[in-house]
Amino acid sequence: MDWLDALWLGIIQGLSEYLPISSSGHLEIFKQILGVNLDPDASLEFSVMLHVATVLSTIVILWREFVPLCTSFFTFRRDDKFYYVCKILLSCIPVGIVGVCFKKQIATLFEGNLAVVGVCLLVTAALLSFAYFTRTRHALLDPSAPQGRNITWRDAFVIGIGQAIAVLPGLSRSGTTIATGILLGDNREKVAKFSFLMVIIPILGEGLLDIKDMLETAGAQTAAAGSVSLLSMAVGFLASFIVGCMACKWMLDIVKKGRLVWFAVYCVVAGIVCLIYPMF
Repeated sequence: MDWLDALWLGIIQGLSEYLPISSSGHLEIFKQILGVNLDPDASLEFSVMLHVATVLSTIVILWREFVPLCTSFFTFRRDDKFYYVCKILLSCIPVGIVGVCFKKQIATLFEGNLAVVGVCLLVTAALLSFAYFTRTRHALLDPSAPQGRNITWRDAFVIGIGQAIAVLPGLSRSGTTIATGILLGDNREKVAKFSFLMVIIPILGEGLLDIKDMLETAGAQTAAAGSVSLLSMAVGFLASFIVGCMACKWMLDIVKKGRLVWFAVYCVVAGIVCLIYPMF
């Protein structure tokens, strides 16, 4: 993979991480389009680095919320911000279990499988549509009702289960977690911010472990076929970070206005394309 391929994949990751269209699914789609062939370990490490870049863009865009949360938690203030971080930690348990026990198996099983990506994109479309029309129907029946509640402990764990299921390529993490929160009755804007913040811990943790592995095997990977060069890694990382900053702000505005249903239409089209693409 050359630096230009890495640039395109970084742009795709930065955009699709926040939009409910599945970043992992779109990375697989564009690897096929660009003809990128990586061995499973190198592909997983490159994907993780791109996800780390978008997590850092989350911190940059939401720093007004992020810094007070960290301050409150690490000084044990026991206020609303402290318990909010505890809810984030609770939501990370399901995806942590999946990551520790099944990360390699999932990456190997679904690498390059566009049929699975297509099916998962259709599931994402169904979930987004169901969340949209359910909440819209409630708003029409009772216009005076509040626009969602605060995220409860139960909600945090259920949303975390949604995040764990969304490790499948094509099943959007942001789409699944936001739609799950909306279906539970949570406020759209609050659940969007929670969705973006809850991914920071597992992705950074996984990224640190992968950086350690890459440093230990740097010489072997540079010479190996199907590996990713440091230049390509750096280009993809920067592209993912810059585009991620823009996409994060855009997505928060989209969720606030309740326009997720249009992404369901896109996911249907993309899912059908993925299912019929191997035929040609």
